[in-house]
Amino acid sequence: MKKSQIITIGLVLATFPLSACVTDPETGNRTISKAAIGGIGGALGGYLLGDLVGGRRDRTEKILGAGIGAVAGAGVGYYMDEQERKLRQQTAGTGVNVIRDGDNLVLDMPSEITFGVDSANIDAGFRNTLDQVASTLTQYEKTYVDVLGHTDSTGSDAYNQGLSERRASAVADYLSTRGVQSARLAARGYGESQPKASNLDAAGRSANRRVEIRLVPVT
Repeated sequence: MKKSQIITIGLVLATFPLSACVTDPETGNRTISKAAIGGIGGALGGYLLGDLVGGRRDRTEKILGAGIGAVAGAGVGYYMDEQERKLRQQTAGTGVNVIRDGDNLVLDMPSEITFGVDSANIDAGFRNTLDQVASTLTQYEKTYVDVLGHTDSTGSDAYNQGLSERRASAVADYLSTRGVQSARLAARGYGESQPKASNLDAAGRSANRRVEIRLVPVT
């Protein structure tokens, strides 16, 4: 783990309330509870994923080979601002949450609007939203597009991993059929390993069942 990652984790841990800690009755040492660790996974999940899916060097070679240029350094913020504005307009009222993370964007798409229960077939009602997203991605082509699948903790680890992979691939494949260059796309499933809420209640499990599209500028 990089030093910067360790520092970031330390800062997040420092912000956790005392209620998130447990005390060892023998040593008196205070540690983070397992429930809080799940929350940390959600808070830092995107950060701890590290580089782009497939590696930045390999992805950049494919991007350049496809004739897609990079965004000039001073123009990155404006480029992503405009893309964010367009995506927010297109996804308003659909249940998709557009999140800004520095110069990156994340489209958080809960499973109740994207897939049926235990299915990797995109719901017909959601295809129009994905069509709108794809139209913006083709307009703003100087971004990497990572599609990340997540599940709750119900079921076995192996099954959840496979389901998350199938869902991520389904969304990436659909975007490709709508004109998003395959060189820009990568898909990965994380199963139940990246929760953003507790899996102890129905609301938390529902939040954890999601597909995310992460957009990173090519610089």
